[in-house]
Parts: sequence; C-alpha cells; structure tokens
Amino acid sequence: MKTFIDHKIKYQRVIIKISGEALQGKNRFGINVTVLYRILTEIKYLLDLGVEIAIVIGGGNLFRGKQLKILGISHIVADQIGMLSTMINGLAIKDVIEQMSVKTHLMSAIGLNGICSTYNVHQAIHYLSKKYIVICSGGTGHACFTTDSAACLRGIELQADIILKGTKVDGIYSTDPIKFKNATLYQKLNYQEVLDRELQVMDISAFILARDHNLPICVFNINKPGSLYKIIIGKIEGTLVSR
Repeated sequence: MKTFIDHKIKYQRVIIKISGEALQGKNRFGINVTVLYRILTEIKYLLDLGVEIAIVIGGGNLFRGKQLKILGISHIVADQIGMLSTMINGLAIKDVIEQMSVKTHLMSAIGLNGICSTYNVHQAIHYLSKKYIVICSGGTGHACFTTDSAACLRGIELQADIILKGTKVDGIYSTDPIKFKNATLYQKLNYQEVLDRELQVMDISAFILARDHNLPICVFNINKPGSLYKIIIGKIEGTLVSR
C-alpha cells in the first residue's frame, strides 16, 4: 500500500460498512482473498493512525435474500440465512487481519457460542478504546432489517463520528452510473435532498436512523486505493451525506 503523509484526523471513531459483494472482487461468489487483504491493509493503516474502527459486514457474496425468496424460501428464513452469511465473512475478516498482527474482536447480534461473542455495546466500546478492530456480524439480529440498518444502529450505539459505506462505485449519483454515462456524481448532500430526489444511499430505515441521530454517511468506492485515508483526513472523496 502507498505510504501517505500524515494529516490531522477528522474522524476519530468510524463504522466501516463493507458489503459482501465488495469481498467478491471479480468473482461471482465467495471471498476473493486478494481483495480482502487489500481492503484490510488500508483499514489497518487507519488503525495505526489512531482511528477507532468497527466493521459491519454484509453477506451478499454468499447468500442474497432476494434470490432465496425466488427459490421459495420464506422471507424470515432467507434473512436468517443472510445473517449467518455475515458471520462467515466476519470470521474471514478476523482471521486475515489477525495475521497482520492486529487485535480484533468478533461479535454477533445472534449468539454463536464457541465461535464469537454476542454483541454487547459496552464491551464493544471497551474494545474500541483498547485499539481493537471490532467486527460486528449478524446484522441487527432480526429479520426484515438490512446490514445497512445494522451499520447505522451500531454507529449510534458506539457513538461513531461517521458511517463509511464502501461500494463498487465512486459515490452517490443522480442515476445509475453503470446504465447512464451522463449520471452526475454528488460530492455533498443533506438528508432531505436524498429523500426528495429518491437517491438510493441505503434502505430507508437505515437512512432515517442516521438522519434522526445526525450521523453523517460517506458513500465511497472501497475498491479505490487510498479512499479511506482521504475521507479520514477530511478530503473530498465519494459523497458525504450530512445535515
């Protein structure tokens, strides 16, 4: 990874939301270990700068609820399978980042004795203060809520300064940039603009949580080297949604 010149850190405690799809890389399924190492190397760099980090992980690289429902799986069970997928990804992240000599603590919203601890907000804050990377799996622990909702909920509980939502595109666009080449990339939006323009930042329940607790969200391209560092020091990167 490129070595950066240190700047003043703007965000001291962050929630990094990593989608399961981001872990696929160019694969159609599963975990691309090369991609995982690159992402975690950049996250480790932030930790070395003194940033407190919690990761909320998705599971779409293994199972997607919509696809399971098409196959006839009930909505609730499909969501439960998705939550278990996030635990698998969490274990992979924990193992790889510990190989980098980084202290981590894997927690799950659903009890999974012998594999990881059950999520507890007070313990999570304690580990963050001790410079552990806290990995939050299991979503919210309830069906009908996405891992975006889990990221916003954990951000509120853990008193994070910002949610960093890693995606495959450079931020929030006026329309789908993959389908429309003339799509406009927004650098900054307020919560109401997102609602009025019906921009798909994250599911509405998650977004309303962030809005009601004045929790900023930065949507950025997690595949772009150095993007996390730029956000942390306050440079324009991706799209910032705030009051």
